[in-house]
Amino acid sequence: MKIMGTVIVVFRVMPESPDSAAAVKAALEKLKPNRLEEEPVAFGLTAYKFTKLIPDASGEIEKLEESLGKVKGVQSVENIRTSLSL
Repeated sequence: MKIMGTVIVVFRVMPESPDSAAAVKAALEKLKPNRLEEEPVAFGLTAYKFTKLIPDASGEIEKLEESLGKVKGVQSVENIRTSLSL
């Protein structure tokens, strides 16, 4: 039996506009992040840093990234950090 660890992934999620930011934040909270931080960008636009512990298994990071990208009002999703959890 192979024991898999967990990884910590942090994505920067950029809403399409300041008007969609609140709805994007509410949708991201439903995906149960371990941490969700607001990051001011410019001109009233806020990006979100979405942090989550996930299994260290093939395709898990991509699945999460795809789920984030499907949130209504999201312009882009960028993986800004991936590291092994202790």
